[in-house]
Amino acid sequence: MSGIPFDQREGWIWFDGEFVEWSQARLHVLSHGLHYASTVYEGERVYNGKVFKLREHTERLYRSAQLMDFAIPFEPAELEAASHQLLQRNQVVEGYLRPVAWRGSEMISTSARFNRVHVAIACWQWPSYFDPAARMAGIRLKTATWRRPPPSSSPFEAKASGHYQIATLSKHDAENNGYHDALMLDWRGHVAEATSANVFFAKGRTLYTPVPDCFLDGITRQTVIELARALDYQVIETTILPTQLGDFDECFLTGTAAEITPVQSIDEQHYRPGTACRELIAAYTSTVNA
Repeated sequence: MSGIPFDQREGWIWFDGEFVEWSQARLHVLSHGLHYASTVYEGERVYNGKVFKLREHTERLYRSAQLMDFAIPFEPAELEAASHQLLQRNQVVEGYLRPVAWRGSEMISTSARFNRVHVAIACWQWPSYFDPAARMAGIRLKTATWRRPPPSSSPFEAKASGHYQIATLSKHDAENNGYHDALMLDWRGHVAEATSANVFFAKGRTLYTPVPDCFLDGITRQTVIELARALDYQVIETTILPTQLGDFDECFLTGTAAEITPVQSIDEQHYRPGTACRELIAAYTSTVNA
C-alpha cells in the first residue's frame, strides 16, 4: 500500500449521501463514535473492479449497527450503489473498500439517544499482501497476553470498533517482539483467532477451526469452509487448546485483508505450509476473480 497518510490522499469519499473530496470528509472531535466506540464498519476486498460478497458485507454492517443499538439512515441498496460508483470515481480495480457508520456529536455522554448516525464509504488501491512465493513461506505468530472476553460481555457478532482495542494491543506486542501477528485465546484459554483474522489448522485432509462463540465468524472464514468441503476436506469446528498446537501439520489465517495466509510458527511450534494451503489459496483466488 501507499505510504501516504490516509488523511492526505486524493480522490472521493461517499459521506452521508454525497461524494466529497477526500480531504473534506471530516467529523467533529466530539463525535460519540470517537469517544465511546459507537462505530461499526466493514472491510471489503475489490477484485477486477467488483467487491467480493458485497451483499454479505452489507448485511453484516446493518446487523452490526442493530446490535450496537442504532439504525443506519440509508437503505442497503443505496450503500451498495454508492460503493459501485465510488470504485469508478476513484478508479479502483484491485483494492479495499471501507464503509463505516458512527454516532455523531449531538451528545457526548454514555447515552447517545439523540445522536445522528453518519455513514461514509472510502476505497483505495490495495494489491495482495504477498506474492505466491512469499505467501507460502508463512508468517510467525506470538500468543497474546490479552484474551477475547466471554460472549456475555459484548455483542461479539458485531464488527464494532471497540472489539479491536485488544487486537491492536496484541498486534503491537507481537510486532515489538519480531512477530507478524498474535494468536488470541479466549477467556477460557482456548484458541480463538488472530488479531483480525480467523485461524485454521490442517492434519491431512481434515481442517480444524475454533467455534466462533466469542469472536467474529468471518465472511472469508465461511467462504473457506465452503471451498474446503467442495475439495473433499473434512472441516471440524471444535475446541482447540494451546497444548494441541503440535497435533497439526499446517496452519493458516483467513480474512478480507489476509485472504488465506499460511503460518510458519506459533511461538516455538513450527508448521510447514503445504497441500492444504496451496489448494485452498488456489481455490480462493479462482473464486474471488470469477
